[in-house]
Amino acid sequence: MSTARTVLVIGGGAAGNAVTVLLRRAGLRVELVEAKADWNATAGSGITLQGNALRVLRALGVWERVAKAGFAFDSAGLTAPDGTVLHVARDLRTGGDDLPATVGIERPRLQRILIDAVRASGAGVRLGTRAEALEQDGDGVRVRFGDGTEGRYDLVIAADGLGSATRAAIGITDKPEPTGMAVWRVAAPRPAGVVRTDLAYGGPAYIAGYCPTGDATLYAYVAEDSRDRASIPPETYADEMRRLASAYGGHWAEIVPHITDPAKVNYTWFDRLLVEGSWHRGRVVLAGDAAHCCPPTLAQGAAMSLEDALVLAELLTGADDWDDALFRAYYERRVPRVRAVVEASVLLGRWQLDGVRDADVPGLMGRTMRLLREEP
Repeated sequence: MSTARTVLVIGGGAAGNAVTVLLRRAGLRVELVEAKADWNATAGSGITLQGNALRVLRALGVWERVAKAGFAFDSAGLTAPDGTVLHVARDLRTGGDDLPATVGIERPRLQRILIDAVRASGAGVRLGTRAEALEQDGDGVRVRFGDGTEGRYDLVIAADGLGSATRAAIGITDKPEPTGMAVWRVAAPRPAGVVRTDLAYGGPAYIAGYCPTGDATLYAYVAEDSRDRASIPPETYADEMRRLASAYGGHWAEIVPHITDPAKVNYTWFDRLLVEGSWHRGRVVLAGDAAHCCPPTLAQGAAMSLEDALVLAELLTGADDWDDALFRAYYERRVPRVRAVVEASVLLGRWQLDGVRDADVPGLMGRTMRLLREEP
């Protein structure tokens, strides 16, 4: 493979950052463009990373930093709304026996670790601008950016998220669909007794849970019916989340008093997306949330994006021809695994939302997690 090949990565989230690092390691010339001027370095509360995500972070060379910055654990608890622990299950180590089952980490800390890895890779980075127009021919793509400049690339990787403008620009009409649920999230101090994720099903919310993200931090969340965002003034976000969370016992009594700043509370709908048929058009290929998205009920959104990056980089750096067959192989390798995760995540939400009892949800969850233990 010629190292003169050039790649444009659109989007500096998990998928975009990861594929940039991996392609640069192989000697390709890579430029990353991110619409947010701050590279989303401060956005979000916390994130749950299961073993299959940790496996990719190890391949990126950042696992040690993630382990130091986050909080590792190997079990999950099921509680009653009053906080009574009903069951503690040992989680499957989907990344292999030499990695923990789960690491919770503050999302900004994970993003900064990935940003540092991109910077260290020597990739070109352009912040605060967008790819506004793409013109393809048989050998590459000419891109016009929002700042008026242009560039030509052998390949464009669209990792620009759930609302991907690139996806629409290349004629893929799939759009995310809301599932009917929404989640409130907030970062807070970690009570000493919180050493794993605990989940309560029932009460005023469908799901109330928390995940430790460091020695002194956690993120907490409650999921309910989705509401029109326009009906919830942002200045009431803390009040709304505190109202729901106050009904839960146990460690929630120590968490709720810290839900006071509406600017630190995030409200997000659960969405579903799976682009079927192919994830590319010519020399433009989708990765991460631009191609698929699942509700966070299985905590696999970032993991699926990171796996996309690993597989796509492997195929690109191992082939002489970047042709339809290569991109078809990428899709065919990824879509069964992604479909299983999306369907299981949606079904687990429906189990709460609609009272669906016509499927073996625990069995499906177990089969899906065992699948994730396999290499992506």
